[in-house]
Amino acid sequence: MKKKLISTLLTVATVVSMTACGVSAPETPAAQPAADAQASDAAPADAAAEPAKDAITLVMAEVNPLDSISGMTDAKFKEEVEKRSNGSIIIDLQANQVLGAEQDVLDTMLGGGGTIDLARISAFSLTSYGGESSMLLSLPYTFVSREHFWNFATSDLAKQFLLEPSENGSGVRGLFYGEEGFRHFFTTKEISGIDSLKGLKLRVSNDPVMNGLVEGLGASPTVVAFTELYGALQTGVVDGAEQPIANYASNSFNEVAGNMILDGHTLGAIQVIITDDAWNKLSADQQDILMAAGEEASKYNRSISEEKEKEVLEQLKANGTKITEVEDIKPWQDAVKKVVEENIKGKEDVYQQILDMQ
Repeated sequence: MKKKLISTLLTVATVVSMTACGVSAPETPAAQPAADAQASDAAPADAAAEPAKDAITLVMAEVNPLDSISGMTDAKFKEEVEKRSNGSIIIDLQANQVLGAEQDVLDTMLGGGGTIDLARISAFSLTSYGGESSMLLSLPYTFVSREHFWNFATSDLAKQFLLEPSENGSGVRGLFYGEEGFRHFFTTKEISGIDSLKGLKLRVSNDPVMNGLVEGLGASPTVVAFTELYGALQTGVVDGAEQPIANYASNSFNEVAGNMILDGHTLGAIQVIITDDAWNKLSADQQDILMAAGEEASKYNRSISEEKEKEVLEQLKANGTKITEVEDIKPWQDAVKKVVEENIKGKEDVYQQILDMQ
């Protein structure tokens, strides 16, 4: 008994001595129930899925549905940003014109209200907002192929175009390019060739290039908001409009205008833009994350656009849309020479650079 007491006292003295010297006595780990162990393993994944407490949320506008080429590109950008930032940057993606038509979105962003931080827009929409060079991308029959466009979109010249609005003080800058496919005319009446367009009322968004293009083809440009286009086609306010194939289908225009002619007058160049206010609130690392995510989204867009377009075109044909091929594009090109010549004045060298990239 005496020996046991002495042994116990020595043990206590050793522990006290180790604690006093700042050394922790070794612990014997307790057995962990299997269920608890699984919960512990799952905890890091759950934590990663949760947004960071101090996460920055950027509101992003998209006028098209999420199953469109542009909507899918936006979703990829959102995924990449949130993954690369470990949830410290959240992209609140609002599609289907929830935040208004493209013009409304631009006006909101440029007005400085701060309610929309990012948007996917048609590149030439910035023409009136400090992005004068972007107008060159919308000139008819500029790009002869998708490859031609991507040669431009990955060039140093394209980077200059992206930054031009900000440098001109408009308050927005481009992050990356994508495309929605070539744009074609579609009508409520049967169309067999260029002569079928003469006298038709074709919807435009009131920019000089589109007005000139439609007039050159012998049709009448008619301004209608994109949000009202379906109804305008249905009621005869306009006889037709133009869109990339995938957007034509995703917005159900085939229901009210079931004829499309594949003239491919312009390639649907798109940009994702951000306000300078939102950009300047980000750290340098966060800005790098957006740029890297944009690069991935751009590559993704390039990989899906043509395949998605072909898939949609076959569905349209199967559902009864009358698709007309253009055998000879030269009469179309000749008809719109004037609008090209008028809009490259002062930018002839830059436009030639784009043409030379084919």
